[in-house]
Amino acid sequence: MQVSQLIAFVGNNWYLFVALVVIAGLLIHNLMVGERGSVDPLAATAMINHQDATVIDVRPIADFAAGHILNAVNIPMNGLKNQLAVIGKYKGKPIIVNCKSGATSAAACQQLRKEGFEDVYNLKGGILAWQAANLPLSRKKR
Repeated sequence: MQVSQLIAFVGNNWYLFVALVVIAGLLIHNLMVGERGSVDPLAATAMINHQDATVIDVRPIADFAAGHILNAVNIPMNGLKNQLAVIGKYKGKPIIVNCKSGATSAAACQQLRKEGFEDVYNLKGGILAWQAANLPLSRKKR
């Protein structure tokens, strides 16, 4: 393929070329930034045991009652902004946020970082990844 043919192709299909550039840019951004601030279940366990990390579960109360990480604090996502005072006492320690699959907790981590919490981590894969790693769940209230 010659350069003139490539230029003609891009000129005739500029909207496809723009879409390709945008998608490539978003993929590169996601690869560079997407995993920052995330921990897998085994790294989360190490943080809980060695760094006294606090686990905040943003799932609904019913899901939390069905099984959660030991000593986790349940603050459902829809009430997170109103409960910042409760979370404030954990500001100096690492905080691991979890949900069912890791998507909602990623948004919660972003919100906590905006509120000034610096040491916040998303549990990659959420409680489903925790269970897949055969790690224990508790049904007791804290």
